[in-house]
Amino acid sequence: MQNNQFLLYGANGYTGQLIAKMAIEYQLVPVLAGRNEVSIKELAASLNLSYEVINLDNHDELVACLRKFSVVLHAAGPFQFTSAKMLKACMEAHTHYLDITGEIGVFEQAKRYNDQAIQSEIMVMPGVGFDVVPTDCIAKFLHESMPNATHLKLAFATIGGRLSHGTATTMAEGMGEGGAVRENGKIVKKPLGHKGFWVDFGLKKLFVMCIPWGDVSTAYSTTGIPNIETYTMASPKTFSMLKWQGLYNWILRTSFVRNRFKKKIKQKPAGPDDTARAKAKCMVWGEVVNAAGEHKIARLTGPEGYTLTAYSSLIITKKVLEGNFKTGYQTPAGCYGANLVLEIPGVERESV
Repeated sequence: MQNNQFLLYGANGYTGQLIAKMAIEYQLVPVLAGRNEVSIKELAASLNLSYEVINLDNHDELVACLRKFSVVLHAAGPFQFTSAKMLKACMEAHTHYLDITGEIGVFEQAKRYNDQAIQSEIMVMPGVGFDVVPTDCIAKFLHESMPNATHLKLAFATIGGRLSHGTATTMAEGMGEGGAVRENGKIVKKPLGHKGFWVDFGLKKLFVMCIPWGDVSTAYSTTGIPNIETYTMASPKTFSMLKWQGLYNWILRTSFVRNRFKKKIKQKPAGPDDTARAKAKCMVWGEVVNAAGEHKIARLTGPEGYTLTAYSSLIITKKVLEGNFKTGYQTPAGCYGANLVLEIPGVERESV
């Protein structure tokens, strides 16, 4: 096994293909994997890479494949359906687990594998992409500047770009489920968009509303701050309409409606093209407050979210392959520090 080789599962998806194409920039060699033999084989041929055809439901076959690799980068979502199968196989195969999820439930699930991962001498780190590297690093940076912080708010937005099929499908699976925040150390359900305000991201001032982003889970692990809220850009009109969600959320949760949305998603482009990604920018804002009411703000800008995901996931994969990891469940900034995000080309951070 080459020390620059890793298994990339879900390589034929939009983000997986992007990671596979950019791996050469970090002198890494992904072995492409997925369950669709036709698309995996075609992609591997186009990039002159090796491939494996594996179904996550075949546990024994998956374990046998993982034993050939020290690291798997799992990019096949929605992760609420795929992550547990890969995690269980990684424990048995003694293979480090990385993924690009942003789902709170998946992070909480991964935490429960901490002891088993330590016994297997592997690291479990979900969220090595845009979800949640930049926000996790801002949380760590702010906590280091105010260790007695009791409240953390994080917000993100993108100028330009659009959603991939995978991201949109994950969102469709969560329609009608509401939101979540962390209060006094516990994850608490809230209506989606129950709070909103204007944020100066530096490049632009935008309205944001509260959503159940992965940092509700991960930022608590990274910082220990007991009260956490996460926000993303939204139109004030959408925010106002959400006050009626109690009347229609049950409809959004039906299989019929979700399947209709997923069918429409498949009819759209797989994700932003190279030109759109090059023009787009991501923005992150964070604020901490302590019991005395003192506050600190930081923000960063960087490349478009899918580009950032490819960079950050490959940077972390390279670190693990080089032996730079901690066993057990880890968060990106918790393991590699607040400056991890600054290793991504084009990222700039500032205190406000």
